[in-house]
Amino acid sequence: MKEKTLYACQKCGYQSAKWLGKCPDCSSWNTLVEEVRLAAGSRETSNATAQAPMPIDQVAVAAETRLICGISEFDRVLGGGLVAGSLVLIGGDPGIGKSTLLLQATDLLAKRGGKILYVSGEESAQQIKLRGERMGVNAGNLFVLAETALERILTHVHRVQPKVVVVDSIQTVFTSSLESAPGSVSQVRESAGRLMMLAKGSGIPVFIVGHVTKDGSIAGPRVLEHMVDTVLYFEGDAGHPYRILRAVKNRFGSTNEIGVFEMQDTGLCEVKNPSELFLSERPLGVAGSVVVAALEGSRPLLVEIQALVTASSLGVPRRTTIGVDHNRLSLLVAVLEKKIGFSLAGQDIFLNVAGGVRLNEPATDLGMVAAVASSHLDKTVDSRCLLLGEVGLAGEVRGIAQPEVRVKEAAKLGFNRCILPAGNLKQVKVKGMEIEGVRSVEEALERIF
Repeated sequence: MKEKTLYACQKCGYQSAKWLGKCPDCSSWNTLVEEVRLAAGSRETSNATAQAPMPIDQVAVAAETRLICGISEFDRVLGGGLVAGSLVLIGGDPGIGKSTLLLQATDLLAKRGGKILYVSGEESAQQIKLRGERMGVNAGNLFVLAETALERILTHVHRVQPKVVVVDSIQTVFTSSLESAPGSVSQVRESAGRLMMLAKGSGIPVFIVGHVTKDGSIAGPRVLEHMVDTVLYFEGDAGHPYRILRAVKNRFGSTNEIGVFEMQDTGLCEVKNPSELFLSERPLGVAGSVVVAALEGSRPLLVEIQALVTASSLGVPRRTTIGVDHNRLSLLVAVLEKKIGFSLAGQDIFLNVAGGVRLNEPATDLGMVAAVASSHLDKTVDSRCLLLGEVGLAGEVRGIAQPEVRVKEAAKLGFNRCILPAGNLKQVKVKGMEIEGVRSVEEALERIF
């Protein structure tokens, strides 16, 4: 029996033999996508060798073996290396460096031994060769294939028997079992599903590249993120040399790790000490500049927060943020107005995290408050002072996690003073560092200024 296709609603599951703009069942628009309907008996055949259920304490666990790519920042984000049989999705804006990173990583893997298959649907083999020469990629075991048909890709994989497979990108791959165009929802999902079966069935790790749309989501269905084992995002401005590789999902490691790279003529270079890099161009003796320590996985990261407070000519003053949550700034400004007595209702407030880093944890609240207060009062903050602490709505300064790790990182870079929550004082003992504990925002601003 030949495989047939149907159209299924992604909201309610309604199925139709033809495409409909509006789902007759749930009345949702543009939710019907093409799917493959397997021939009768095909699912039973594929599941015929499934194991019987067993108690969890009797399940045999094999020793976890990881492939070390040789790029320490990349290996850290993966959780210590590449796990056999894993499916890794790398997303990012076009031109951000996804293909460059994978080409460098596969070159190092090929030089360590074993065949690597790099499948490109966007570039020819000659183009990849020219780019590889510029980056010094010359491993003899790195096989390059310019192909977009999924069936032919799988045939080459079974013939070459590579150690790692890279598919760049998933939007260009198509399967002949679907009639829709490459890059459509159904093609992307079906191709990713077949690659997942390849990885799990053969134990070959597979990298797939996915482009990111303007709204920040991976082009195609969001279900891709649920199918794969690891989701990595490449962040950074195309006009900025620094790139951040962040894990947002990882079944084999932490999702808080980041890798920092610098884009150069010869490719991506690792940044061993990103804190020193982000603070290298920091202006001294300027109001509105404060240094905080954010914890990204196991790595403390010192970054500069810049604030600019100026009188607004608009009826509704602007609150603009880059690198931090906009709602978080509004909350902290309200605390400054209510608890400290600052008059910020008619002021435009701009907040920026230097270096293109994005801060998500509340431990940087006190630094944001101090930066806004510094710009508003036009008073500078000590350039060798580190600020840590979460700020509550009552104006209190709450304790944070792992304060000693953050303070030690600051001490390495020459900081000699740290203001942190009073509840963390007993946890921090760093030589050569003046540690001051505060309980409220008002007390912290008195000590800072």
